[in-house]
Amino acid sequence: MKGWQFSEYVPGQNEGSTFEQLLKIFQDLLVYTSGDVSESLSWLTQLDKEYKLTTFEYGMADFIQDLIDKGYIQQNDPQNPGFAPSKKMEIAMRQKALEDIFGQLKKSKRGNHNTNYGGQGDEHTSEKRPYRFGDKLDQIAISDSLKNAYINNGLDDFMLTQDDLEVHETYLQSQMSTVLMIDISHSMILYGEDRITPAKKVAMALAELIHTRYPKDTLDIIVFGNDAWQIEVKDLPYLEVGPYHTNTVAGMELAMDLLRRRRNPNKQIFMITDGKPTCIKQGKKYYKNSFGLDRKIVNRTLNLARRCRKLQIPVTTFMIARDPYLVRFVDQFTNANNGKAFYSSLQGLGEFIFKDYKNNKGKRHR
Repeated sequence: MKGWQFSEYVPGQNEGSTFEQLLKIFQDLLVYTSGDVSESLSWLTQLDKEYKLTTFEYGMADFIQDLIDKGYIQQNDPQNPGFAPSKKMEIAMRQKALEDIFGQLKKSKRGNHNTNYGGQGDEHTSEKRPYRFGDKLDQIAISDSLKNAYINNGLDDFMLTQDDLEVHETYLQSQMSTVLMIDISHSMILYGEDRITPAKKVAMALAELIHTRYPKDTLDIIVFGNDAWQIEVKDLPYLEVGPYHTNTVAGMELAMDLLRRRRNPNKQIFMITDGKPTCIKQGKKYYKNSFGLDRKIVNRTLNLARRCRKLQIPVTTFMIARDPYLVRFVDQFTNANNGKAFYSSLQGLGEFIFKDYKNNKGKRHR
């Protein structure tokens, strides 16, 4: 099982019941196997033999029965016997991805997505300032204002004046429309290196982040190989790499079309890929070249990057490969778009995406 490492299980080392501990591993395996419950349980059984995950009191059969009873897996249709992840499991997998990748968010408030502009906004900060004419009443810091009135006038002649009032400083929350592009070309599993699993996990975490923390925002997800097509959030755990080339042009064109329909002025594209573009479509035929950087394919891709720049749509590329000729292409692409590029390890991918999402959300179009 390439790409996965499991340390020895030490009873009592992890928090939660045996079921909860097994569930976390099972959810990771479901992402790895693209939602195949039978294969995931087979892997989990092998891991149990090696690392003693279960106990005499709670075995694998108990865990499987609990998965059924708690509604995490459900029977397939009669024509396809076996089990499949339920909607509850899909939500739990996204929540786990969010916790794994963006765990530090637990300490901050819901919706903490600020611009660099102070004044009348919709999110309070810890900063306070004197009241100014036109400030909203719900911005008034009641305790601080009463304290000022007591200090200035005393209890015997207590009165509250405009000079005593303090208000919470606020920031305006800008809305952001994001398209996340995921490369599902064959190179995402080439040479035995699993790159698609962390990409899926990041996409699930980002989707859950936007849904729970930034409900005003929109997220569209597309995958691209020889062609590009839109998928739903619920499809993310089941993504599989195909025998595809990398048609970045098709992905960019679909992303731009989706963003064109959004009335929100703040737009951005995230692209997770590990390779150069190797394919474009000419009419009904495909033009493909996997050897080196094909000028014809690269020029089409760079032209789209420039179009996005004119439309003020930044493209942030997350490159999960470090080959020199790939880096050169991404540098060209980033310069054409005036966007950003991160060359990250598979382990650091989520951290980079979170950082740039927050940075881009700090911008506001007037």
